[in-house]
Amino acid sequence: MVSLTDIERESYKNSPIHRLDPRVKLVFALAIIIYVVGLPRIHEKNMVRLFAIEIYLLVLVLAAGLDLRYFFLRILAILPFGLGIAIIQPFLRPSFIENYTLYPLDLPLGLSITYEGLAFGNSLLAKFLVCVTSVILLSSTTRLRDMVVAAGRIGIPKEFTLLLSMMVRYLFLFWAVLKRIRIAQQTRLFDIWNKNVPRKWVIEQVGNSMSSIFIRSYEQGERTYISMLCRGYGSGHEKSYYRTKIRTQDIIFLLLSAGCILYIHLYV
Repeated sequence: MVSLTDIERESYKNSPIHRLDPRVKLVFALAIIIYVVGLPRIHEKNMVRLFAIEIYLLVLVLAAGLDLRYFFLRILAILPFGLGIAIIQPFLRPSFIENYTLYPLDLPLGLSITYEGLAFGNSLLAKFLVCVTSVILLSSTTRLRDMVVAAGRIGIPKEFTLLLSMMVRYLFLFWAVLKRIRIAQQTRLFDIWNKNVPRKWVIEQVGNSMSSIFIRSYEQGERTYISMLCRGYGSGHEKSYYRTKIRTQDIIFLLLSAGCILYIHLYV
């Protein structure tokens, strides 16, 4: 089971990918996502191009020295969301050419499968997989705080980066609160899957835990807001950054990645 702390623990490793400037890695991930989303919905070369980009990302994963089991577990945890969207596409996309191809394939309940729907569903799932891989690579090689700082330095609106920084700060806090609640329940032999306990009582206990977390988050939000006001936080505040400069290896990585994407697009 991959926990929240595992995500941050992986980002503290030392490798050529980890040592890249966070801005470079963020721009790289955004460029991959924009390119993948910009590919045609249905094209005969889509799958080959997406496969080539996925291979390049996996090479970077190996270069970063990430735990492959942990990496693929994270992908598998997110993959069902994309699979659920892609699996219904064959039933929704109409055929481009009627009375010419073997498709559509008529099914019971008025459903039909078209070649265009299958092609679009496969392309959508492949795009989802590549985008998820790039995001997980970014989060596994960049500390969350550095990622937020990098977003602010490349021009992301400060309101957005403020929300992200607050989320990063208190995400781990409430994870610790949830962990303490779970430990307290386990010491009292509480098991949500215990079939000998009435389900109504189990649901009540889970609801009590969720209510406790909600109340604590509300109280913590009030305390944080009051503390920010007491410290003079406002629209004119200035953030202090660890000012890092783009180095030669960062430029080489960007040029190499851009060259790979361009080669894949033109010659694959």
